[in-house]
Amino acid sequence: MSYGNFSGIFLGLLGMLVWTFSFFKIGKKAQVFLPKNLSIGKRNLMRAVVFIIGLVAWLLISFSMGQPRKPLGLSENNIEVNDIFFVVDVSKSMLAEDFKPNRLEAAKSKISEFVKLRPKDRIGIIMFSEKAFTLLPLSTDLKLIEQIITEINVGFLGSGTNIGDAIALAVARGAQSLAENKVIILLTDGVSNVGSMTPLQAAQEAKEQGIKVYTIGMGGREDARIPVGRTLFGKKQYQTIPGGSIDTKTLGQIASITGAKYYLAQNDEALKNVLLEIEKLERTEIKASSRIIYKEMYLQFFLYGLFGLVLAELLRKYLLKEAI
Repeated sequence: MSYGNFSGIFLGLLGMLVWTFSFFKIGKKAQVFLPKNLSIGKRNLMRAVVFIIGLVAWLLISFSMGQPRKPLGLSENNIEVNDIFFVVDVSKSMLAEDFKPNRLEAAKSKISEFVKLRPKDRIGIIMFSEKAFTLLPLSTDLKLIEQIITEINVGFLGSGTNIGDAIALAVARGAQSLAENKVIILLTDGVSNVGSMTPLQAAQEAKEQGIKVYTIGMGGREDARIPVGRTLFGKKQYQTIPGGSIDTKTLGQIASITGAKYYLAQNDEALKNVLLEIEKLERTEIKASSRIIYKEMYLQFFLYGLFGLVLAELLRKYLLKEAI
């Protein structure tokens, strides 16, 4: 037996105390009309019986206000879920404007659309350039995810491209998950040039953990440029993206090692189609057994108590002839 509301018990006991004061007319002179055929001894006995009935009734009501319930066991709910980590390149080259308005903003927009199609999945976000950083651990809070997506920006993570450590961080984050289907979606436009772990070593770690790594190369156009400032007259200045084009070979190997696929997306529409294809991933289920099923018992105790209280008041009025 357990209780859902201990404060309710105290309220019930307070009611019992008030009723007791009323029953014994404490502070008042009782108006009693003694029936001719009822002796004082019998009347006192009957009054004691009525008081006990009322007292038990109030105890039952107090008990019911504590919301007594009996645990019946644990419920096992099957929850359809995937764990999906977006690993997003935030190096300066992601500001190239061959996507509208640029590669990074296009990626954020398409990630947001993807998340809305998967409301039951747990989404995590890691961003990287020279360093890798967990922006959002796995979460199902859609409002929070939407907010965090807007915070994916170029800035404080250095100037290199560290694909290996970024994938390894996502693998470490997902390794303890209960979901059978764990997925990393890597979006990058560069070549890995820093880090303590190579992209292929990280891919091998993902394989050992049963995590697929879908890789998406963004861009690839030879004329892609990034803004580097403005002239005195406010006109944007550009430079060709340093560091060369996408490492399609390595991205393809990463996907192949983990049993996933590599995609090249050279514009907004292509990126949208790529994420829509990945969205068709097989859904899996995990068991959640944390919810306890209870049998609520407060109503039956309340009805018993109410019946007893009504009976006690009727006996006071019609048997004891008290003015109540």
